Amino acid sequence: MEKLPAVTITYCSQCNWLLRAAWIAQELLSSFSTDLASVTLVPGTGGIYEIKVDDELIWERKRDGGFPEAAALKQRVRDICFPERSLGHIDKKKIPEAGQAE
Repeated sequence: MEKLPAVTITYCSQCNWLLRAAWIAQELLSSFSTDLASVTLVPGTGGIYEIKVDDELIWERKRDGGFPEAAALKQRVRDICFPERSLGHIDKKKIPEAGQAE
């Protein structure tokens, strides 16, 4: 059986970003459900907010210019883990990349 992807969300506990991290975890689990091995929340410090799929960094707050929109993050996870899958209504609108205006 193929190994399922695991998502890790590392958030700054000093900055009180737990709720933001938990919301993103909920969004990913609602979209990908049992197709993910896990979504793990890891407390950190120093303003960290990063999201990895297995060992691949797919979002980093400083590098990517803030926090991800749920739709954009779901597209990144899909593109890496399930490129053949449609995300339905999310795919119908163009999601701007980090740092781009709509």
